[in-house]
Amino acid sequence: QVQLVESGGGLVQAGGSLRLSCAASGRTFSSYAMGWFRQAPGKERVFVAAIHWSGGGRYYADSVKGRFTISRDNAKNTVYLQMYSLKPEDTAVYYCAADLWGSGTSELSSYDYWGQGTQVTVSS
Repeated sequence: QVQLVESGGGLVQAGGSLRLSCAASGRTFSSYAMGWFRQAPGKERVFVAAIHWSGGGRYYADSVKGRFTISRDNAKNTVYLQMYSLKPEDTAVYYCAADLWGSGTSELSSYDYWGQGTQVTVSS
């Protein structure tokens, strides 16, 4: 079992920044990959970023590449999503997820555990 708790969401103006955190507990954090997804109102949940268990491989959706950075601190059992140059279209509920058996992918079905989500709202 893995428990995931996101934090750091909020309301920000376009062009601003936010850092999301996801604290994990349960299994050895450094043994599995992590991902961030988001879901806007009325839309499907989509991939944002993923990171290998070692932190060595990082993957991004084209829509956030160059603006968002995923990172992890295995000593703190935490994964982060640093978001810069936010746009109104980034408004969504952001979820972190644990991929216990893979190296971190964009496939939603590859993830085994999910957090409850944190709301990010970007005003224009």
